[in-house]
Amino acid sequence: MPRFTTSKENVLAQFFIGSIDQGTTSTRFIIFDGTGQPVVSHQHEFRQHYPESGWHEHDPQELVASVETCVKKATSGFVDMGHDLRDIRAIGLTNQRETVLVWDVETGQPLHNAIAWPDTRTKGMVRDLKHKEEQEGINLAELTGLPLSTYPSAVKLVWLLENVPKVKEAYDAGKLAFGTVDTWLLYNLNGKNMDYFVTDTTNASRTMFMNLHTCKYDDKLLGFFGLDRSKLHLPRIVPSSDARAYGKIVSGPLEGFKIAGCLGDQSAALVGQQGFTPGSAKNTYGTGCFLLYNVGEKPVISHHGLLATVAYDFGRHRKPVYALEGSIAVAGSGVKFMMNNMGFITHSHKISELASTVEDNGGCVFVTAFSGLFAPYWIDDAKGTIFGITQHTQRGHIARATLEAVCFQTKAILDAMEKDSGHKLTSLAVDGGMCNSNLCMQTQANIIGITVDRPAMRETTALGAAIAAGFAVDIWKEFDELRAINQKDRSIFTPDISPEDSAKMFKKWTRAVEMCKGWLDPEESSGDF
Repeated sequence: MPRFTTSKENVLAQFFIGSIDQGTTSTRFIIFDGTGQPVVSHQHEFRQHYPESGWHEHDPQELVASVETCVKKATSGFVDMGHDLRDIRAIGLTNQRETVLVWDVETGQPLHNAIAWPDTRTKGMVRDLKHKEEQEGINLAELTGLPLSTYPSAVKLVWLLENVPKVKEAYDAGKLAFGTVDTWLLYNLNGKNMDYFVTDTTNASRTMFMNLHTCKYDDKLLGFFGLDRSKLHLPRIVPSSDARAYGKIVSGPLEGFKIAGCLGDQSAALVGQQGFTPGSAKNTYGTGCFLLYNVGEKPVISHHGLLATVAYDFGRHRKPVYALEGSIAVAGSGVKFMMNNMGFITHSHKISELASTVEDNGGCVFVTAFSGLFAPYWIDDAKGTIFGITQHTQRGHIARATLEAVCFQTKAILDAMEKDSGHKLTSLAVDGGMCNSNLCMQTQANIIGITVDRPAMRETTALGAAIAAGFAVDIWKEFDELRAINQKDRSIFTPDISPEDSAKMFKKWTRAVEMCKGWLDPEESSGDF
């Protein structure tokens, strides 16, 4: 891959882009230089609220305060290093998707805690809506790319309207504002100015209010959820990269600085990994896994258990680019299970060391279906099951099988993505905590039969938001100009087993998945998938 000359790198290192990364449990602000390297950052964790079983909320004001704290601390460190804040050219934002906030447009005050994306209080409502979808002959997935589930924002808003009187009162009075986290933060960073009551296309695509094919709100969708558009303030949908749409920060050390880019977190990671061509894919290995697969400028509605979503929308002369998405419920959480529940290891990073004490899995297959299996299987009556244990099985075999479980599920999703899109994957870009394991990444390459590409600088989600902002202010104008960004000291893992051996391993995994079904009685199964 081409590299910048030293003189070019020196020029790029002299200007900076700030990136707000607002996640599920913490917020960060990172300042990158023009070569894509972080110069300074600050992270702030905020409280998680669990009022009832399955409920997950955030305090809206704490979300804003966490951003302000991170910006203040990081910029202070930036100045202490001898830099000038005026060299920061723009600010980007990336955020947890699907989390819902509601507020009064007249006062700007939130009317309820934010309902976070993993919240499952809407299970019963989802079952009723699925029945309604069937009765009315509407295919929501064809319109939105998303199947009905507890995740999209729409069902969370409907729950608020049905269960929180002051939310319903504001709606009836035409004063209710709805937004995802990006909208709420942008609204507040702009001093509650409704001129910047906006959302980017990637975040809007997770609400079930936006038609995936037009990238506009669809009255048919709003009507399905019983919403009157004249009573509800919906944020204006704008491109992910835009120098005018997102306004300026009105207070604090970055007062007057332009916000120029915004992406949902998984889209930001794809951009940060430079997945700009059809067939490009990234996998983020966190508590679970999120895979995004670029399918080009036309949405591909999956017939193999995947979601369709907007990958990014850089506006101007460019069309929105779409992606297929698949998720794995258990990745890093499986490693924590080995540590906290089984006592096999004392720290998460020790899993690879334990797995390396044996040459292979010793015939063990661990289907980590602690709460069923996500894409592409969608089996809600499966439970975690270990097959192939003998009197010779050691802890190392089960540790290795734990890592392999993530890799097998990744292959299943990638196979489904190739079938849906018709694009052959040539390399998988990776990020997230679990990708620090060389053994896991080598295993991943072996199982999918293609190279796995791991950057040395892993803050790809925040980098993606910085790239979106940089394009808006003409730091970069074409994707080719990004080719040397974050290329230093990348690790490439190449398959070192035969395709036949890989296929044999995956066949055994597939048998194990079939055998782990049906562990729940029908009345125990939630039926939410």
